[in-house]
Amino acid sequence: MSLNNLKLQQMANAIRFLSAEAINKSNSGHPGMPLGMADVATVLFGKYIRLYPDAPRWFNRDRFVLSAGHGSMLLYSLLYLMGYPDIDIEDIKNFRQMNAKTAGHPEYGHLSGIDMTTGPLGQGISSAVGMALAERVINAKFGDDLCNHYTYAICGDGCLMEGISEEAISLAGLWKLNKLIVFWDNNNITIDGTVDKSNATDQIARFKAVGWNTISINGHDYDEISQAIEQAQKSDKPTLIACKTIIGFGAPHKCGTSKVHGSPLGTEELEAMKQNLGWNYAPFEIPSEIIGAWRAAAQKSASDYADWSKKAASDKEFNNYINNKLPKNWNLALNALKDKAIQEQTKVATRKASQMCLENIVPYIPQIIGGSADLAASNLTFVDGMKTITASDYNGNNIMYGIREHAMGAIMNGLSLHGGVIPYGGTFFVFSDYMRPAMRLAALMKIRSIYVLTHDSIGVGEDGPTHQPIEHLASYRAMPNINTFRPCDVVETAEAWQLAIESEHTPSILALSRQGVPTIRSDSQENLTAKGGYIISPAKGKVSATLIATGTEVSLAVEAQKRLADENIFVNVVSMPCCELFDKQPVEYKNAILGKAPRIAVEAASIYGWERYVGDNGTVIGLDDFGTSAPANEVYEYFGITAENIIKAVKKYL
Repeated sequence: MSLNNLKLQQMANAIRFLSAEAINKSNSGHPGMPLGMADVATVLFGKYIRLYPDAPRWFNRDRFVLSAGHGSMLLYSLLYLMGYPDIDIEDIKNFRQMNAKTAGHPEYGHLSGIDMTTGPLGQGISSAVGMALAERVINAKFGDDLCNHYTYAICGDGCLMEGISEEAISLAGLWKLNKLIVFWDNNNITIDGTVDKSNATDQIARFKAVGWNTISINGHDYDEISQAIEQAQKSDKPTLIACKTIIGFGAPHKCGTSKVHGSPLGTEELEAMKQNLGWNYAPFEIPSEIIGAWRAAAQKSASDYADWSKKAASDKEFNNYINNKLPKNWNLALNALKDKAIQEQTKVATRKASQMCLENIVPYIPQIIGGSADLAASNLTFVDGMKTITASDYNGNNIMYGIREHAMGAIMNGLSLHGGVIPYGGTFFVFSDYMRPAMRLAALMKIRSIYVLTHDSIGVGEDGPTHQPIEHLASYRAMPNINTFRPCDVVETAEAWQLAIESEHTPSILALSRQGVPTIRSDSQENLTAKGGYIISPAKGKVSATLIATGTEVSLAVEAQKRLADENIFVNVVSMPCCELFDKQPVEYKNAILGKAPRIAVEAASIYGWERYVGDNGTVIGLDDFGTSAPANEVYEYFGITAENIIKAVKKYL
């Protein structure tokens, strides 16, 4: 189908009025961006982007990320106009209302045509880098016939001001992700006013400096938009298309001002816009010839989809790969590691235990891609046989992110969202603060990302309080839909890894120690970490107390248990590697594990949150301050995280 400029203008105006009317009806939203970028979006979706609404999750479709997620009505309008089966005009009218698919910002999982939840600025463009990287990696393994598509993103000034964008675009340039095309809505307006009041960055020079191709166009000129996309598709670098636009295009009294950024146009301005653009239709009415043009454009990739489906149908390996299907018996070597650790009574730091696990995971799961923020030597995230991904060879399974935790978290989200990749990434636990927004999005989107976060406590020692995580365990336990594992030995570490890999809809944290710990578990027939908490060392007499601990403190609790037994005082020791999973257990199970005797919890971190387990008849041994710089054993002694203090606490309640 040939789309002339007049037809493109009519199609763009359909986006404008659907968006403006929905925002007016809800009395909430951001009309400026949908109005300003409607022309760019119309050319992209009408002529170039490869999507097929009848098969919305087609693997070899182009990906689209609306990084400027506040402009969500742009995407909702596009999906409706193109005929996606799970959105209708009532959904458009229901914008931002309770339980609406058309939420305030695009949410992954609400509609099949949404590739990512966006809203926090900078996250979208950064995750798009991960999607583009995933495409190149899978292309290197399976070739152009099965994986060969573009990743497009629309971003605004806010996305480019957020620091995460710098980290992400520098990696995209380094990796020469030429299938990544980003449209910058260059309208010179933010909520508080004109951009020059807060930013003077030459974005074109900035992107060029990190290895991008750049093109500047009039974002309302259909020919320039088309030429830019075609030029970008031929580039050997990622491309930024700087689209000079007028925010709120068509609204005669508010366009080009911050008044149209985050507030509805209002009835009078909407009527004036109709007069200005010659739109003589009722609210939410799209003429049949315009919606027909959109629906026809949506079918432009039907033959591509049919051809790809024939090629992909007979390739079982490829289909298992892109659907992240774990190979049969992938965990046999991991199970053998547990048995060996028990037999040999292995004593290692849990970060080392994690590396031992990866040695028995990575060779057996082809979709695994690991990496670290320049700390692989400390996180122990790299194992023999792994190959680093580079611009000259994408067929690898290790990413060197450099010192870029912000981008690492977002890129991991992009890898996971794309499909065909199970990502893990490592840094020090305390530096997870840098990637917390991306981790929160992973939890919100219900995707599988695995965070290897080492140096998990005051046991970091000499590095001091800047490197000693205190509140981090409590804060992640407070975050919905993320499993925070703090294993106590090799067996629990292996069990945590198994659960993390098998949790398709929940991200996982592995908080791992710097200091060595003994193997405490005596059997591995059942994955007890899956219960969240369990009695790891039962009392040898009448129970006087229950000790609850995680990670390195479990061995301290076991030591206290032995010394108390010498005085005929008997206690259960409960290991609590994952509070989130324990909380999901039946009440009867939780009561049986915690018991009726006084409870003492011990963790070399914030005491916050433990009160729900110890209750009124118990106490928590932990920290209510930041750490200090000294050797680990001295720091533990200084803060009272010792077997002696545990013994004293037990005796207090006798």
